[in-house]
Amino acid sequence: MKTRHWDRRGDSGLTFTELGFGTAPLGNLYRAITDDAAAAVLDAAWRYGIRYFDTAPLYGLGLAERRVGHFLATKKREDFVVSTKVGRILKVCRPEQRTGIGKFFDTPSRREVFDYSYDGVMRSFEASFERTGLDSFDILFVHDLDVFNHGTQAACDHYVGQFMAGGYQAMISLRDQGVVKAIGGGINEWEMCQALAERGDFDLFLLAGRYTLLEQEALESFLPMCEARDIGIVLGGPYNSGILATGPIAGAQYNYSDAPSEIVDKVRRIEQVCRKHDVALADAALNFPLFHPAVVSVIPGGQSVDQVASNARGRSTPIPCALWEDLKMLGLMRADAPVCEGSNGTG
Repeated sequence: MKTRHWDRRGDSGLTFTELGFGTAPLGNLYRAITDDAAAAVLDAAWRYGIRYFDTAPLYGLGLAERRVGHFLATKKREDFVVSTKVGRILKVCRPEQRTGIGKFFDTPSRREVFDYSYDGVMRSFEASFERTGLDSFDILFVHDLDVFNHGTQAACDHYVGQFMAGGYQAMISLRDQGVVKAIGGGINEWEMCQALAERGDFDLFLLAGRYTLLEQEALESFLPMCEARDIGIVLGGPYNSGILATGPIAGAQYNYSDAPSEIVDKVRRIEQVCRKHDVALADAALNFPLFHPAVVSVIPGGQSVDQVASNARGRSTPIPCALWEDLKMLGLMRADAPVCEGSNGTG
């Protein structure tokens, strides 16, 4: 597995495998799996050379953190990179009040309480240590500080204010003490990532689904800013929550909902170009973000050993430059998107 080294602060930095592992599916996302099945998936990821694992309290309301921590406890600490997230406190509740009903299955009865304050971030961080059993995390991301999750710009602005006045200071303190090596945000909107980068000193952003084969608007200003400031990008959701893996089938998912007709149509056209070059749509989607110099890792999830194998195989599949050139010529990709090794965006 190829790696990418990131060292923004001159303190030896972190080495990421180009293919990482997002653990939301191990939190019983959309369907329940057993602890043994989850362990088999993590073992497969390790065997394929994956050494970067991202988790969060939200994923299965603590279930994913517990499972990934139990697995990583069997490995040498210097052999992997692990990140978790803050911004939510999980509180015990009645089963019918738990967060994520219909999304996460067979989870602990917990409800999320957003808390981006200094104390809230510290409490969340300590709880993650308890759930995982790990002694350290490499990266701490503030989670879901965006309009997508908070519903309105006003609500989002409220939490951003709370975070910058409190939680951000906690994260800076943890980094300054060497408790974590890097801080950043795990966020669904590049605009909010940029807004945070303009207000604070962040090292990495986990950008979910906003720089993909379908969407490259982050090239407008955010990704150039990251490149200029040596801010690394972990790219989550390379399949836009499903449709770039399944193709334009009935019920294909985009942004965790049924894909609208215009998205289905665009994916159909992209897939036609991929077929012309004998490349699977999913393989093109997985490889595309890694051509951008700011991207340090792409982290698709996986709920089965076969999915892990497919992702590993896809990353090792060469993509002809002519495929990207055709997509640009047809207006299905931004002309300035970097494609092919050493490309400057022209193909």
